[in-house]
Amino acid sequence: HDFLANYAAALQPALAGEVDIVVHAGDVFDRSKIVPTLAYQAFDPLTRVADRGIPVFIVPGNHERSRLPHLRFASHRGVHVFDRARTFHTEIRGVTIAVVGFPYEPGVRARFADVLQSTGWRSSTAAVRLLCIHQCVEGATVGPGDYTFTTAPDVARIRDVPSEFAAVFSGHIHRHQVLITDLTRRPVPTPVLYPGSLERTTFAEMGEPKGFMI
Repeated sequence: HDFLANYAAALQPALAGEVDIVVHAGDVFDRSKIVPTLAYQAFDPLTRVADRGIPVFIVPGNHERSRLPHLRFASHRGVHVFDRARTFHTEIRGVTIAVVGFPYEPGVRARFADVLQSTGWRSSTAAVRLLCIHQCVEGATVGPGDYTFTTAPDVARIRDVPSEFAAVFSGHIHRHQVLITDLTRRPVPTPVLYPGSLERTTFAEMGEPKGFMI
């Protein structure tokens, strides 16, 4: 019940018309196989946001095994799912934005550049480009001991993000944080934004504030 309550709270600014787009960065569910009633509870609020004319973008996470179940409940022209590497375009007050992304990719470190290339983002002439993923990015920290992700096969290099992107929105890491440097503390041109999970999922997160990003 706490997850659903926090989910509703996070979407309230969108339902109130206070934001331009909504990005759900993955792990909509905690497993790949769920009952239809739970899928409806998850997708219905997003379609209500889309009913207001606010585009919604969803990145399938690792918990869904990179594929969202029961997508019929998310069937709406304003709900866009990164079911594969792809680029969507939306216009906000006369500005064209390219929303680029791909579902959770195992072993992303070696494949990041190729997967990103397959989105077709380079052919976009949009004024602003945003990258939406569900990955570990080097430098992200978790847990009471501030464990830092570095060079494992499932950790993307932050410098592999092209400077043409204004920002990276990512799920997967449950702690709220913004990455603005690489592992050598050198600034990077594109920040990686982790809103973190909406609710505590383990005892290791007990002391962490939870929320969302605008």
